Amino acid sequence: MIELEGVPELVDPVLIAAFEGWNDAGEAATGAIEHLEREWKASPIGALDPDDYYDFQVNRPTVGVDAEGARSITWPTSRFSWARVQVPAQGRTRDVVLLRGIEPNMRWRTFTDEILELAAELGVEMVVTLGALLADAPHTRPIPVTSSATEPGLASRLGIEISRYEGPTGIVGVLQDRAGQLDVPAVSLWAAVPHYVAQPPSPKATLALLRAVEDLLDLSIPLGELPEDARAWERGVDELAAEDSEVAEYVRGLEEAKDTAELPEASGEAIAREFERYLRRRGDGGPASGPGPAAGH
Repeated sequence: MIELEGVPELVDPVLIAAFEGWNDAGEAATGAIEHLEREWKASPIGALDPDDYYDFQVNRPTVGVDAEGARSITWPTSRFSWARVQVPAQGRTRDVVLLRGIEPNMRWRTFTDEILELAAELGVEMVVTLGALLADAPHTRPIPVTSSATEPGLASRLGIEISRYEGPTGIVGVLQDRAGQLDVPAVSLWAAVPHYVAQPPSPKATLALLRAVEDLLDLSIPLGELPEDARAWERGVDELAAEDSEVAEYVRGLEEAKDTAELPEASGEAIAREFERYLRRRGDGGPASGPGPAAGH
């Protein structure tokens, strides 16, 4: 079991998790967790024992040297952190546990059980997993984010769907399934990364995931430079496409298909969601007062 350090009694905690590897096209999902760690000034609270889950010939440890010249090894693992954040619409704070991990090479069921045991110990009320997949999505349009929940009541309450996906899955799917078996509410958010620009980073997809988290949890997430990074990324892809007529024609075809399929997104519902985000940010500048003295920062 993970030994936790510096964790106070948490208030209505939710766990948000993402994993490097198969579930993380363009590193958009782990990029979202890294952004939350930074903007919420999250404090480390524990990590899984890497010996139990990772093949170090696949996920190799790295050697670093500090300012004094001392060398140290960082082992690949899955790390937990914690932050206290504002819920502007409800006039209160809540706690968020962040998990930035690596898809394990072995013992997936034990891996997910250990995560969910920790979640139970912390009193986590919901597990939110983030993923990203390669898709036929044009870079010039809003990045689609698909939401799914573990059981019908939760899906109905949140206005999202029960997942009907069939096929190969990654650790995100396994974790969500195991949460459902244990009656832990779980929601999965997946961003569709344009497959022709799959190399990381993918700031536009990261931004889409963060906005989906805002909508799901009624939070206000400080976005920092991410919106400008997303615009710069899009401009860069525009320039690359302009240099290749076949790519430009392919992108136009994706745009036409997207616009035809999603005309309802121009409706008042989409405008209302954006306005709600604006109101949340207007009423909240970020985390409450940081993790506090127990967090070790």
